[in-house]
Amino acid sequence: MKPQAWLSINFFAFFFTWGVFLPYWTGWLVFEKDLSVAAASSIIAAGLFARSFSTLFLFPELSKRFSLAVLMKLLPVISTGLLLLFIPIDSFIGLTLVMILFSLFYPNILPMMESNASLLMRTDHIHYGRSRSWGSVGYTVGLIVVGIVTGIWTESAIMGVMFAGSLLMVAAAFQQAPGALQERVSPQRGGYKAVFKTHGFLIVMTICILIQGAHAAYYNYGFIYLQELNVSNGYIGFILNIAVLSEILFFTFADRLLKNTPVSTMFVIASVAAVIRWVAVGLFPALWIFLITQLFHSLTFGLAHYTFIRYLYRTVEKPLIPTAQGVYASLGMGLSAAVLTQIGGVLYDVSSGLAFIGMGIAVIPAIALSLVMHRKKIA
Repeated sequence: MKPQAWLSINFFAFFFTWGVFLPYWTGWLVFEKDLSVAAASSIIAAGLFARSFSTLFLFPELSKRFSLAVLMKLLPVISTGLLLLFIPIDSFIGLTLVMILFSLFYPNILPMMESNASLLMRTDHIHYGRSRSWGSVGYTVGLIVVGIVTGIWTESAIMGVMFAGSLLMVAAAFQQAPGALQERVSPQRGGYKAVFKTHGFLIVMTICILIQGAHAAYYNYGFIYLQELNVSNGYIGFILNIAVLSEILFFTFADRLLKNTPVSTMFVIASVAAVIRWVAVGLFPALWIFLITQLFHSLTFGLAHYTFIRYLYRTVEKPLIPTAQGVYASLGMGLSAAVLTQIGGVLYDVSSGLAFIGMGIAVIPAIALSLVMHRKKIA
């Protein structure tokens, strides 16, 4: 199997599960385990804190000891086994502990996949956007499947879809990996120090923390928010998919359209779009506003993520890529989301709109930092 096809298949399989876990797991905890939104948010936040630790320390350590090809098999198998622990446990403390344990392994598949892509861009000259768009397709399919099955049955079916997706992920992971991934890529000694000393890394990471972390309210409460707008479960999956479809279109054409665009310019666009998106959803609780802002996902997530990968490819040395991906997944996708999920849960109990407005306010400093990058011509 060619590296491009292998990467596309594994992106699809992982993001199918991500399309179930990310937007629906808070809802599953609320409806299946009879928890309040605040309690479910605390469990999700605990998992995000564990995720930030595991992707910052555990993933780089594992990448020192195992090749990415081995980790591609190991992490999905462990994650699938741990997923089943959610079924028999109903207590808040028990669910929190299971979430922490699950989050030590499952989220590490994300930086691993991105490390695979970054390395294959250099060794096999694969097109990142082309393969990553298949991840978005997988996310789309996951959203649609959950929307259909919960419309037919109940929110209890979310677990069944997640487990089936995990088995698919395991099957994809056991396909023969490209040769470039068979060798260990050991991070340099003092990897974290070297990564943060890389030109522009600190400001780039801060921007990513703000933009990506601000998706916390959308990912964790979007499902519940749409139910408050009296949207049926069967339609929610399709509505959430508007964002992913815009993301697919973006990744399909990103390499061609943005090949020579400065990183700073892309960050300016992404951060401005994020402020507009979240403030609009918060101020105007109407379905048509939500539908329009779904198109902004191609910028608030797609462009921000693509910009970081492009920065990584242009600037970060090959031995530092796993460490840099771990830092990004930990701080940009984990710790910031954990903090904002906890804050968002408190705000959501006051007003659902207030939670989204809070996310918009959190992104404002990213605009200023992006302009600083542009002025100093960083990346």
